[in-house]
Amino acid sequence: MSFMSEFKEFAVKGNVVDMAVGIIIGAAFGKIVSSFVNDVIMPPLGMAIGGVNFSDLAYTLQEASEGAEAVLIKYGAFIQTIIDFMIIALAIFIAIKAMNSLKKKEEEAPAEPPKPSEEVVLLREIRDSLKNQS
Repeated sequence: MSFMSEFKEFAVKGNVVDMAVGIIIGAAFGKIVSSFVNDVIMPPLGMAIGGVNFSDLAYTLQEASEGAEAVLIKYGAFIQTIIDFMIIALAIFIAIKAMNSLKKKEEEAPAEPPKPSEEVVLLREIRDSLKNQS
């Protein structure tokens, strides 16, 4: 099998399309969570701490000078990113837990017992016939 035919078979399978859709939805979900953290969670949290804007929290390594910007360690933005991650991780955990519980319910549903083969049915009929003759 040639490389191109293998690639075509891989690309046409539903898994690749599902994965692409998941990545796109995941990226959009990340933007929603970032906006939620930056615009909804952090302002009241900053206000409760004493009017702090987390995006402005930074440690200055070098002050700005002519032609050069200040060198900052922006730990406030880092804190916001950590909160973003925690919310996304929690949402993914809840989604996976829900999917696993649905799978578990499907597995717990009793499966219909397989029907016996024709040979078994025939042998049972012979056995029953012999019992009735005795």
